[in-house]
Amino acid sequence: MWVVSGKGGVGKSTVAAALALRSARAGRRTLVCEVNTQERISRFLEHPAAGPEITLLEENLWAVDVRPQEAMREYGLMVLRFEALYKTVFENRLARYFLRFIPSLQELVLLGKIMFHLQEKLPDGRWRFDTVVLDAPATGHAISFLSVPQVLVQTVPPGPLSREAQKMRDLLVDPAVTAAVLVALPEEMPVNEALELHAALTDRVHLRTHAAVLNQAIPERFTAADLEALAGCPELRDVAQAHHDRAALTVLAGTKLERNLHVPVVNVPRLFLPAFGREAIEQVMGHLEALVMGET
Repeated sequence: MWVVSGKGGVGKSTVAAALALRSARAGRRTLVCEVNTQERISRFLEHPAAGPEITLLEENLWAVDVRPQEAMREYGLMVLRFEALYKTVFENRLARYFLRFIPSLQELVLLGKIMFHLQEKLPDGRWRFDTVVLDAPATGHAISFLSVPQVLVQTVPPGPLSREAQKMRDLLVDPAVTAAVLVALPEEMPVNEALELHAALTDRVHLRTHAAVLNQAIPERFTAADLEALAGCPELRDVAQAHHDRAALTVLAGTKLERNLHVPVVNVPRLFLPAFGREAIEQVMGHLEALVMGET
């Protein structure tokens, strides 16, 4: 499972959609999960919204929006086994009121549903999905969201809840099962947040970072000699200088990520398109080719 996260607005949903699409194109049965969102990924891929039920978008690619109410019902049925008992416990108005005060219960059931699909099998014994791509919440929420199993293992008395939390934690910390893909922009704050997220995922969640994606990267096009040659045309020189400066920031950001994360950093260039949709995702997908095909 790839857990895609980063500062809000850096394009993590774009990267998650491109990763999922490339995985499906490689013949892997792929599920892309969003968590209680406006379902950007289905829209990016120009498909109707998937909703809370697993929906086939195209060959080898499914999507689901994991929402608290539906996830609570599925989790309750999985744990309590019988629908009548679920209705007695979870659909009782008074019980629902008190359930709101159980720390991290909502995050637990959301993550529990995702982990359930990660382990789900077909009738013939094969895994239902070869790859799961989680479009995780942004930095701060992602840390608390993914830390829930560890917190519950340490604080909840032995029982069904602690056993479920332990299963989830075991899947998150297994480097052969789960890894993070961190997304940043060539700007100081997004890069710093990516580094902070990496440190928190490593120390608190024990989740390994597989790679980083530097989104909206600006490639170098103008040398110092080019800028000097444009001295006689100030307007063109200003445009070239601005591009040159942005390219320098891209190099600086990429170097900082590489030196601190010690993982591959993939540059995805800034796209200049009239609308952001399927064409954009296809272009981003092409730049993530090495990352997907190098999956462990």
